[in-house]
Amino acid sequence: MKEYIQENMDRFLEELFGLIRIPSVSAKAEHRDDMRRCADRLVSLLKEAGADEAAVYPTAGNPVVFGRKFLGPQYRTVLVYGHYDVQPAEPLEKWNSDPFEPEVHDGAIWGRGANDDKGQLFMHIKAFEYLVRSGRLRHNVKFLFEGEEETGSASLPEWMKAHRDMLKADICLVSDTTMISDKVPSINCGMRGLSYLEVKVTGPDKDLHSGHFGGAVANPIQVLCEMISELFDEDRRITVPGFYDKVVELSAEDRAMLARAPFDLDEFKSFLDIADVRGEKGYTTNERIGIRPCLDVCGIWGGYTGEGAKTVLPSEAHAKISMRLVPDQRSAEIGQLFADYFKSKAPACVKVDVKLCEGGDGFLIPISSDAYKAASRAMQEVYGIEPVPCRGGGSIAVLAEMQKELGIDPLLMGFGLERDTIHSPNESYLLSQFRAGMESIAKFYEYYG
Repeated sequence: MKEYIQENMDRFLEELFGLIRIPSVSAKAEHRDDMRRCADRLVSLLKEAGADEAAVYPTAGNPVVFGRKFLGPQYRTVLVYGHYDVQPAEPLEKWNSDPFEPEVHDGAIWGRGANDDKGQLFMHIKAFEYLVRSGRLRHNVKFLFEGEEETGSASLPEWMKAHRDMLKADICLVSDTTMISDKVPSINCGMRGLSYLEVKVTGPDKDLHSGHFGGAVANPIQVLCEMISELFDEDRRITVPGFYDKVVELSAEDRAMLARAPFDLDEFKSFLDIADVRGEKGYTTNERIGIRPCLDVCGIWGGYTGEGAKTVLPSEAHAKISMRLVPDQRSAEIGQLFADYFKSKAPACVKVDVKLCEGGDGFLIPISSDAYKAASRAMQEVYGIEPVPCRGGGSIAVLAEMQKELGIDPLLMGFGLERDTIHSPNESYLLSQFRAGMESIAKFYEYYG
């Protein structure tokens, strides 16, 4: 595979750049046509790589791309999952280059989707292409690429239920996550779930003059801030009643195993330019990210925020709140617990609305499985060191749904790094990781069954 990559790298980059140039931003309705263009291009790439069939399938939202190659019933089937939608590029002024005009410099590919998830998805297509053209493929392979992962995969669960037989497989192979470092590879054996909400606090029925009414009428922004501050106790534990009821405490042995992952707190703080970390008392930074739930305010707004002064007491205040959940916590249940609690904390001077926006459950996979062992062996050969099992702090909501509906475990062979700043300006993907990912994926097929 190494020689194949070297011989075809220029072509690989130009094909990947063609995908990145399509602004497939699922969060914005104005990019609806771009979503279809990107899906069509993926169909072409799958057919060129050797798929027997590939097509675009409509859903209630953005289309799904499905392709497959069938060798025979005697072979195991691998289902490759990825997503072709990307995060909005804003704030554009923070980018050093056009986010949808990819570049290569400083040993990396730069552009929106370079890593998440076009670059990582593309590795699977090229590893498959190599296996087909070299005559080394010994598996049935199916590809499932969606266009709504960045907005919660709203349409995919129903589509999967309707196409359950078509999606039958032995394992779901995913590259949409990060590893500890390019020197210490890791494989995610679980991810957190998500419950994402929007809250609205309303005071007076119109904006008011802050001189005429300030001090006598409740300010919704101040009330919202007070309510948010009550969501945590002095130990940084979340105060929503019932929030921790289904959180399983890991044994000392399990915590020790996860602690094998190398972590330098000073380096972590330096990378983020912070003086100290903060989180739930009694847990390390890595544990707070991987094995514990959390709550974060992702956005807050209200009143006048334009240039200059406007002495206004606002009518409304808003916040977007995410809760990352560990396995056994259920997204819908936690969302409702939060909504009930938050409304109960509202003083009589305001009205509170809570909208459940999106969510999904977390999951765990066994590290004793054949698939995990095959991935571990493949990555050890490529990186020269055995990968460390770890838990991802992020969420891919649809994978738990896939585990439940299709009865197959996801295997997360992610090759991104924290340096890639995937949801921020100047997203990038190291060329060395791009190559190592293709090699590792090809070797996975060699060792899996």
